[in-house]
Amino acid sequence: MVLRRTFTLTTSRYYSSTTLFLTPHNLLDLLQLSIDLRVQKLAQQSHAQILANGFAQNAFLSTRLVSAYATCGELTMSRLVFEFIEAKNVYLWNSLINGYVKNHYFDQALALFCQMGRNHGNSVLPDDYTLATISKVCGELEDLVSGILIHGKSIRIGFVSDIVVANSVMSMYSRCGEFSDAMKVFDEMPHRNVGSFNVIISGCAALGNCDSASRDDLWNFFRRMQYEGYKADAFTVASLLPVCCGNSGKWDYGREIHCYLVKNGLDLKMGSDVHVGSSLIDMYSRCNKIVLSRRVFDQMKCRNIYVWTAMINGYVQNGAPEDALILLHEMQMKDGMRPNKVSLVSVLPACGLLAGLTGGKQIHAFSIKMELNDDISLCNALIDMYSKCGSLEYARRVFDNGSYFKDAITWSSMISAYGLHGRGEEAIITYYKMLQQGIQPDMITVVGVLSACSKSGLVDEGISIYNSLLTNYEMRPTVEICACVVDMLGRSGKLDQALQFIKDMPLDPGPSVWGSLLTASIMHGNTMTRDLAYQCLLELEPENPSNYISLSNTYASYRRWDVVTEVRTMMKERGLRKVPGISWITISDKTHSFSVADKAHPSSSLIYEMLHDLGSIMTDGCADIDILT
Repeated sequence: MVLRRTFTLTTSRYYSSTTLFLTPHNLLDLLQLSIDLRVQKLAQQSHAQILANGFAQNAFLSTRLVSAYATCGELTMSRLVFEFIEAKNVYLWNSLINGYVKNHYFDQALALFCQMGRNHGNSVLPDDYTLATISKVCGELEDLVSGILIHGKSIRIGFVSDIVVANSVMSMYSRCGEFSDAMKVFDEMPHRNVGSFNVIISGCAALGNCDSASRDDLWNFFRRMQYEGYKADAFTVASLLPVCCGNSGKWDYGREIHCYLVKNGLDLKMGSDVHVGSSLIDMYSRCNKIVLSRRVFDQMKCRNIYVWTAMINGYVQNGAPEDALILLHEMQMKDGMRPNKVSLVSVLPACGLLAGLTGGKQIHAFSIKMELNDDISLCNALIDMYSKCGSLEYARRVFDNGSYFKDAITWSSMISAYGLHGRGEEAIITYYKMLQQGIQPDMITVVGVLSACSKSGLVDEGISIYNSLLTNYEMRPTVEICACVVDMLGRSGKLDQALQFIKDMPLDPGPSVWGSLLTASIMHGNTMTRDLAYQCLLELEPENPSNYISLSNTYASYRRWDVVTEVRTMMKERGLRKVPGISWITISDKTHSFSVADKAHPSSSLIYEMLHDLGSIMTDGCADIDILT
């Protein structure tokens, strides 16, 4: 009752400090309320009462006041309160250090910790909370040297056996890339908790230490955790799921973890952790099991923006852009949830895949309404979307917008956009402008500019750019870059040079390299390089049906039906079948898709009649085009 009356008084416009005397206990409650509600004005009013009632040197009130200002983002006020205190204890130091950390001022937090130990004869020894917090700071900064010093200090003052401190030290070593040192700390811990195992599991997964051998070690470590009696929690599961997909071939482990969730009472139907649900959706999506992703999504009772975004992104990754756009609409209409920046960035590729310029413009307008038009990741996605929808002008407008800092991805997106539209000279000009800005080219940038040179026939310019990468930037060529060079030489008819380039490559040529040579060989009718490229492709990708289809079509064009039959028989024996290609067009907000010899469309008879008429016009040179009107 006293607290309610106090709160009313302190938030009143006509508040007077003489109307009620507040005890330190009352003020502590008010400061905690300002922290919980993040109300800066309440913190300021409480501060005024502390000064008015002579509690300025009260250690408990000062510590809570520093936290209140820091929670509201007022670190300058936090520092002023801190400096005003004459006798600073470890809790006051911890409060300000933690305030800097929560506001992501890691350098200032580390500097304050160093000041803590040399405070003019009034130095304060850090406690377990201080050491755990500063270890986290060193991990965020990837400052291994400072992290080692913190580890040493923990040993000297006797906190190395503290579980929380040890967990933070392990996390620091993992973030700094010293995973073996993290394991040493783990093995030397006299006592552990679930968090200790989580640090090792998440560190291994996040650092990419997951080749075939270490991935098996990770799963053995997870089983060890269970054998030692520690029950995996939501964080454990969320750390393991990203390893259960991609090229790992371990998606069955993902199903195993899903079963573990259900068996241990973490079934998503009961409204469990949404982070786990998002991780499951992402895992199934990356394993190309989009039906299972949707099943998890539909079973979740509690969905936040991250769950919806994960499902939208899953549809885009699995080539279902229309479903992604439908889900974005449902998110707003059914759950009344407003898309955030990540949602918009995730769905924009769907517009690019569908060449849906109208939908892309609507998302762009929505982002402007949300005042996200200066966000770099969103602008990069907009440039890519507009270029793929055929609107180079709009892509350039987004690029020329001076309200955001252009990074390497921004420049690469614009260069690729020019290349996609056959504007090789503009792509080269943009590339050199990027270099003048001091931005180093990466693999994606180089592939973009070389592809633009290839499509525009700018061979000399492309070779010059490639050579400059080796000499000026000491960049090691990748398979993708080499494939672009082969394509560039091959398209211009320099097949001998392209073949020699492949022989001189500093790395083994992959399917993309031989595919580029094959395309050029067919274009220029060079049977020798064509057959060599086919032979290498079949050796590298014996299970890729596209290679056999291309080979069959090539020999069919030369009426080599015996070889065509042989290739088709080979495909049948290996159980290979090519997924038919699909074309689509959007009319009046509805997408119509077509495959080869498709008759499923309700207007297929009219479409084929129109195609027949167009074919007659093209072959017979008919001048009467009334049939088109």
